[in-house]
Amino acid sequence: MHTNESAENYLETILILSKHRPVVRAVDVAAELDFKKSSVSVAMKKLRESGQIQVSPEGYITLTESGRDVAARIYERHQLLSAWLVRLGVDPQVAAEDACRIEHVISAESFEALRRHAGAAN
Repeated sequence: MHTNESAENYLETILILSKHRPVVRAVDVAAELDFKKSSVSVAMKKLRESGQIQVSPEGYITLTESGRDVAARIYERHQLLSAWLVRLGVDPQVAAEDACRIEHVISAESFEALRRHAGAAN
C-alpha cells in the first residue's frame, strides 16, 4: 500500500512515541508534532480507515501490521540517514531535519546501496 509523506510522518511518530510511552493518544501525536488536535484527529481517521492504525474506545492508538511496517521502514531510513550525515560533518540538528525530508523520497534501491555502504564503513 502506498502512503504519502504526511501519513508516513504520523506513523513514524506513533512508532517513536510507543517506544517511550505505555499508550499513545492523538493528543500525544499532536504535542510531538506541534500540530492542532483537530488536524491530528482527521489524519488518525484516515489512517484508521486505511487499516494502518487501530484506535481503542479509550482513544489509545496502536499500529496495525501494515502501519508498523511503514513506520519501521521510515524510522530506519531516518536513523541511518541522520547518522550518515552527521558522520559527514553535518550539524546533528540539520542532519535530522534533512533526513526527515530525504527518508520519504529516496528509492528503495538507493537506500539499500546507502545501507550497504554505511555497513561497510563501520
